[in-house]
Amino acid sequence: MSRTIFAVAAVFVSLQLVPTPAVAQYYASAPWCAVISLGAGDVHWECMYRSIEECRSTILAGNRGFCNPNPYFVAAPQRSRRARPY
Repeated sequence: MSRTIFAVAAVFVSLQLVPTPAVAQYYASAPWCAVISLGAGDVHWECMYRSIEECRSTILAGNRGFCNPNPYFVAAPQRSRRARPY
């Protein structure tokens, strides 16, 4: 019986220690964030908007807050276009 309890506890602890990269990927996925005040000093960042217009529509739809550029967003590198010689 004690081995079973120990095994269950070990599995639970190992699951708690697994890093979660999805959180970092979520915050870095889009260039605009809606910063929403939840009251009592709590602030929630929703970083899923591709343009400021998308973010503004969320803020104007009833969520009180403001739009802010995502501090974690890194744009994909652009390929340079070189002119072909004639």
